[in-house]
Order: sequence, then structure tokens, then C-alpha cells
Amino acid sequence: MSQVDKMIGGKEPSVGKYIDDEEQELIEAIENSVDEPTKSYLTPERVDELQAMASNTINEVRRRKKQISIRIPHEDLELLKLRAKREGMPYQTLINSILHKAVSK
Repeated sequence: MSQVDKMIGGKEPSVGKYIDDEEQELIEAIENSVDEPTKSYLTPERVDELQAMASNTINEVRRRKKQISIRIPHEDLELLKLRAKREGMPYQTLINSILHKAVSK
């Protein structure tokens, strides 16, 4: 018996919609559940507190950064913008990440 056979309990793998009965029950329960809005346990005061904390964090990060100007080839910038878009982030954040990784090695 191969290692894979041992891992799947000696059963011959089969191609089907579900792996097993448990998976089928779980998926059907999710698909059949009624989408009801959940009750929020956040009070307006807690929301304000969390927003203030987030704002303070963002402001602290901004204070620690130094603004610079750099010239890079147009083609490189376009490639950076495309990559950033694919990864779902602003291109300047991507550039910052790449620079950070390069100097941290």
C-alpha cells in the first residue's frame, strides 16, 4: 500500500462533487442557510474608540516616514503600477515594500 493510500484510509480516490459525507453536509448547510444580518455588538462609543486608535496608528506611521523624490525609467514605473494593481495595493506601497525587503536582507 502506498503512502497516499495510507493517508486516505486505503480507499481508492474518486472524483465527485464532494470529498466525503461530512463535506457534503457542511457545504449543503452553508448553501441552504438564510442570509440574515447579524447583530453588531459594537456600541457607537466603541466604534469611535476603534476609529481613533486606527487614526493614531496611521498618523504615527506617517510621522516616521520621510518623503523623497526619485527618478526611475517610465517603463519600470508602468510595470510597478501593473504589479501593484494585480496585488491590490497602491504602487507606492509596493515600491516601499520592495525597498524595505532589499535593505533588510
